[in-house]
Amino acid sequence: MTPLQNSSGGKKRLGRNGKMGDKYLRRLLVIGATAPRLFRSRPAKVAPDFASLLACKPVRVATVAMANKMARIVWALMTRGETYRAAHIPIRAA
Repeated sequence: MTPLQNSSGGKKRLGRNGKMGDKYLRRLLVIGATAPRLFRSRPAKVAPDFASLLACKPVRVATVAMANKMARIVWALMTRGETYRAAHIPIRAA
C-alpha cells in the first residue's frame, strides 16, 4: 500500500504503489476505504482526516491513503494483541 522508494543522494523519490503482499487483502482494504465515499445519499460517517484528504486530493489517491492507514491500524492491533477502540477516533457526519 505504500509508494515504492527510489532514493539516491539524499533525495527521496516516491513512485507508484508497490504490489507486494496479498492482492486480495489490498483490494479489500481499498474497497473498504472507498465505501464511505460511494454512499453519499445516506449520511455516512467520515473521519475528519479522510474529509480533509478528499478536499485537496483526487478520490483514488485519498482512498488508497486511507486504505494504507487502515492497514497500519490493523497491523498494530495484531502485533499488540489489542482490540479496536473506535471511541479514540473522532468521527463526524459528512
